[in-house]
Amino acid sequence: MAIENEVLKTIKNHRSIRDFTDKKLTEEEVNTLVNAAQRTSNSMSEQQYSIISVTDPKQLARLGEITLHHLPDKAGHFFLFIADQHRNAKIIQNHKPDANLEALHSADKFLASIHDVDLAVQSTLLAAESMGLGGTIMGSIYNNPKEIIKIFNLPELTFPVLGLAIGHPASMPDLKPRINNELIHFENAYQEPNMQVVENFDKTLNEYYKNRKGSNRDTNFFKNIWADISKGNYRKDLLPIIKAQGFLNN
Repeated sequence: MAIENEVLKTIKNHRSIRDFTDKKLTEEEVNTLVNAAQRTSNSMSEQQYSIISVTDPKQLARLGEITLHHLPDKAGHFFLFIADQHRNAKIIQNHKPDANLEALHSADKFLASIHDVDLAVQSTLLAAESMGLGGTIMGSIYNNPKEIIKIFNLPELTFPVLGLAIGHPASMPDLKPRINNELIHFENAYQEPNMQVVENFDKTLNEYYKNRKGSNRDTNFFKNIWADISKGNYRKDLLPIIKAQGFLNN
């Protein structure tokens, strides 16, 4: 017998929402979502991230241009999630002005910040969906991280990781199929993908896209992956910008 509860129902019914009403989130709703993010599991209980609520229309419009989707300026609220070791640096310096902060520049601490952001973003979105809201997680801020760093005055040892557009859904898209469990869940060791299972999923996903309301198209799992990879390394400035922010330098 399958286990079922309200949390699992919310998770299983997740859809990325890209069509919002004009209704803005209330201050209470925003604070509720931030509080949900704060309760997320995080590395060493250091909560190595920060959240910027973007409400300035000019900033939202520019984010819409950068991300190409214009969700930031159309959603009920937009959160920008930042990997943040700068706060740790300031706290340490407040107690130990001469402390060696080399570890904060490491790959280890950079990844810890990234993981903290990822977990907090998912908790925020799950909380939003439980409140009848919807949203889309936006990695497309990587299209121009240098400008985002400038717009939001991000100091050394910070880096923009994800955007989260949240709002009241104007329409509800069909539930998109996911790959079979056997392609992502193994026991005791990694297993190579069963290509027959992949091909069967290709057919399932192709049917979904062909019949999807609003934006149907002829594609499948392989074509989606290839469309992404065939662009080449189009965000090749990411690593230099990450290093310019003080990370991955040791």
